Amino acid sequence: MFELLKTDTGSKARLGRLQTTRGTIDTPVFMPVGTQASVKALDNRELLEMGTQILLGNTYHLSIRPGMDIVRQAGGLHRFMNWSGPILTDSGGFQVFSLGKIRKVREHGVEFRSHLDGSPIFLGPKESMEIQRFLGSDIAMVFDECPAHDSPVEEVRRAVKRTLRWASECKEQPRASGQLVFGIVQGAGHAAIREHCAAELVAMNFDGYAIGGVSVGEPEPEMFHAVEITEPHLPPGKARYAMGLGTPAQLVELVARGIDMFDCVLPTRVARNGTAFTSAGTFAIKGGAVKADFGPIETGCECFACRNHTRAYIRHLLNVNEILGLRLVSIHNSHFYLKVMRDIRHHLLLGTFSEFRREFVGRYVPSEKVRAARAAALNRPQAPPDS
Repeated sequence: MFELLKTDTGSKARLGRLQTTRGTIDTPVFMPVGTQASVKALDNRELLEMGTQILLGNTYHLSIRPGMDIVRQAGGLHRFMNWSGPILTDSGGFQVFSLGKIRKVREHGVEFRSHLDGSPIFLGPKESMEIQRFLGSDIAMVFDECPAHDSPVEEVRRAVKRTLRWASECKEQPRASGQLVFGIVQGAGHAAIREHCAAELVAMNFDGYAIGGVSVGEPEPEMFHAVEITEPHLPPGKARYAMGLGTPAQLVELVARGIDMFDCVLPTRVARNGTAFTSAGTFAIKGGAVKADFGPIETGCECFACRNHTRAYIRHLLNVNEILGLRLVSIHNSHFYLKVMRDIRHHLLLGTFSEFRREFVGRYVPSEKVRAARAAALNRPQAPPDS
């Protein structure tokens, strides 16, 4: 299922290939997020043209709307959204964290109140795997409990205990034909707890492994730390997935820490606010500085937006609330993320990843939010970047 093709000599970066029933995925890979069976503001043709290999969908949200009856009548999620490539579905476990105000964690699952109408919903290992089987995703994630990064240690231990019990139950559930199932390592920032969680999941022999509990509001150094204390305990012969991450520079750094798969809502989310990603960082296209700037969003970019439109025009569209404006920025941002991953794979193949990493991270200026998070965590002891 996963073939490790090459490892970098200067870091833990890996070049690999993940086989699924609907195609081969070259790793490291970025998965655009299609929570509701659609990547916001983009259509399938655009996603294919920019080189998308795999999409991500969400069990919790799709089970509410359109509901499993509709998806089954359509012949599964791929036919429903007319996407022939691989799809990974999140189990709904992240909603245990993100919808904390409308859920109650029980020993056998989670009771939710629908975020739409308040109606009761129960989601546990059996229910999550059944929904993912009906969706027919190529990669299903186990149902887990994601504790907050600053949770008391005893609360983290309880969450990991449930996560392991639920993972074992997920492993026993029926799957869609050819469906792979990935385990999820939790444990917040506690090395011993993460090591224990990883060891137990590896013993269950899942098809791949994810690092959960990152990108949940923690400062960037804590996020790197959680990955660094987890990665050594994951089998080298299986794919590794860091869930919900991150900025382009973070992706480069996480590849250097041995991670193969990523997803993140940032490319389309910040696009809707008029923010574009570039190799030098982000900038707000709505600003007056580009009012008469007739160059592309980024010089040399081959995305549709940069080949056909100027910063001045896109700024105009955004400021008069034309939908095309946010679509063009979404196209550019998504293309940029996918190109970063292509560049990483290219340099891993050539053996020049360390030079690429140094140049890319050195040039990329993080947003104010990331800078603030870094500043807040300056006094926290850090593991070496590639330890």
